[in-house]
Amino acid sequence: MTSHRDDTDGDSITRRHALECMLWAGTGVLWTVSGGVPVSLNLLGEAEAASALSGGFTFLQISDSHIGFDKAANPHAIDTLKEAIGKIHALPVKPSFLIHTGDITHLSKAEQFDTAREIIGGAGFDVHYVPGEHDVIDENNGRTYLDRYGKNTKGAGWFSFDQNGIHFVGLVNVVNLKAGGLGNLGAEQLAWLADDLKPVSASTPIVVFAHIPLWTIYPEWGWGTDDSTQALALLKRFGSVTVLNGHIHQIMQKVEGNVTFHTARSTAFPQPAPGTAPAPGPMTVPAGQLRSLLGITDVAVKQGKTELAIIDTTLAGA
Repeated sequence: MTSHRDDTDGDSITRRHALECMLWAGTGVLWTVSGGVPVSLNLLGEAEAASALSGGFTFLQISDSHIGFDKAANPHAIDTLKEAIGKIHALPVKPSFLIHTGDITHLSKAEQFDTAREIIGGAGFDVHYVPGEHDVIDENNGRTYLDRYGKNTKGAGWFSFDQNGIHFVGLVNVVNLKAGGLGNLGAEQLAWLADDLKPVSASTPIVVFAHIPLWTIYPEWGWGTDDSTQALALLKRFGSVTVLNGHIHQIMQKVEGNVTFHTARSTAFPQPAPGTAPAPGPMTVPAGQLRSLLGITDVAVKQGKTELAIIDTTLAGA
């Protein structure tokens, strides 16, 4: 399990006077992260893991299911999505809802969306979606996606909602995306975000989710969002902000000031680490390794804690 944490302002993390708990459910290791330094506390069994996360509510992130993908990197992307849904059913603490951070489909075809909805709907939970670039490449400029998931959203599909004292914001940064280019939010969405956040108290935890990361991981591959600085400036006044993304098909994490950034694995295929290949794209690995590079992300909110416990489970995890 690979995780990268880059603290550009360790003092500001310490000033938060709190510890962020991270439970890697696939290996049963509980980590406490203070000032960006992870310390392994204990090996946990399933029952202990459930106890550690009790007393709050959880929601679950899946990403990059790429229904319709059938190349060598994973010719059975439908099956691995089904395995991910099976993981959700087996969780000791059931999530309140799911979020999908984009690339539901591989080619934006209606039948691919329908297959994804049938499988993901089988989880039996409410699901909140934002599109990936592979979901808006149909000839109708993303209409196929919006017809299915655009109800009660604005513009290209952005929206917000409140649950259990947390303000959730789903952003869209894949419209008019150039091949290999950085994501873009655009002036209209940024203006909406400013208005959306105005009435929200600074003490309210914020969870933002979008497809492409809102921090620049590797600009040469378009792994970042060109105007994310403007969005993040609007989030500075909040004490706790968690940003969840997909797109890069691997776990990377960074804490910067009041913001924790976390990217998710895909349920379809892995991609290479930044700069380790000529270009991003499906990475073929030995069949026995594939499921250790695919997975889901569970996020737990404990009453009285501003930080969220982020749990990454691989399809090969126990």
